[in-house]
Amino acid sequence: MENIFQKINELSEKYRDYTAENLSKLVKIKSLSLGEKEVQLELKRQMEEAGFDEVIIDGLGNVIGRIGSGKKILAIDGHMDTVDMGNMDNWDFNPLGGEIKDGFVHGRGTVDQEGGPAAFVTTGKILKELDFDKDLTIYFVGSVIEEDCDGLCWKYIVEEDKIKPDFVISTEPTNLNIYRGHRGRMEMHVHFYGVSSHGSAPERGKNAIYMASKIALEIEKLHERLKFDEFLGKGSITISEIISGSPSLCAVSDYARIHLDRRLTWGETKESAVAEIEELIEGMNAKVEVLDYLEKAYTGLEYGMEKYYPTWKMPEDHEIVQTGVRSFKNLFNKDVKIDKWTFSTNGIMTNGVYGIPTIGFGPGNEVLAHAPNEKVAINDLVIASAFYAAFAYEI
Repeated sequence: MENIFQKINELSEKYRDYTAENLSKLVKIKSLSLGEKEVQLELKRQMEEAGFDEVIIDGLGNVIGRIGSGKKILAIDGHMDTVDMGNMDNWDFNPLGGEIKDGFVHGRGTVDQEGGPAAFVTTGKILKELDFDKDLTIYFVGSVIEEDCDGLCWKYIVEEDKIKPDFVISTEPTNLNIYRGHRGRMEMHVHFYGVSSHGSAPERGKNAIYMASKIALEIEKLHERLKFDEFLGKGSITISEIISGSPSLCAVSDYARIHLDRRLTWGETKESAVAEIEELIEGMNAKVEVLDYLEKAYTGLEYGMEKYYPTWKMPEDHEIVQTGVRSFKNLFNKDVKIDKWTFSTNGIMTNGVYGIPTIGFGPGNEVLAHAPNEKVAINDLVIASAFYAAFAYEI
């Protein structure tokens, strides 16, 4: 087997420019959530050019490339949608330029997260060149809508495409470490119902903004006492928006709403998080609502889910984690760091909901995700394309 890892390294290096150029092509296509059509067609073209056995675009718009037709299924996932550019004054280069310079590919999506798919297209090319013939089916998934609603793409793949892998690698940026989990999250609204009265006699009414303000201060305290997990860290809660309504600006507010961003550590669930807020508003005319996501994909399909994204973590001694460790060691003759993401990924669905063993390994540093001057080292892309190929041989 050593021989195969040596060949994988040689080929990933040989295709260094090919990988960088493919990523540059992807970056040049603006691909915000729900607007991924053109980038998906380019990814499909790249997979076909690399010689994949089959490439389809499903009803939600995910590009799914297949190599092999064995009984066991490995899926390698990377989302193709990006966030917007933000304040252009903060960029030193064109975020859609896809410039290849000084050993980096520059632009929005290089790290979060088109670098992963560009690397796995090369993986497919490597596997075809090596006549990969293990009893394995590998699906390479360029997924959609992750920035808007993580996991929705995989809900569709499992429920509608009827593809349920045995193992999943997320290619979200990990700085070339192996990641085995992250905190979950959820979005909630708390609605407060007051009674309006003329602003000249506020005592006749019940001000919904005051109700919301009291709870806001309690939520600040709640944050301090949330659960802590040794690996994933502490749960968190913050208010990201407050809106209010009243019959006029000279009347007492009769409605207010706060938006809660809740990050869930190990042992925290949707039910426990809702119960904490319900306890705070007890006795008030108020209610908690867990939000839903329902939007139209670029294919025209309307699809959605609840905005609850479960916490997940894989034990360090689990087969998938250790396969990753071995694959890295076989390639590079050194140990790999095992860690976690700060942010959320499609792992909330593959492992958090469906219990599919999942790890992360991806090019780029997550610090640059959603940030100006996003860029990824070409060396990272080379290493990632080798790692996915080695993992396929090692699993």
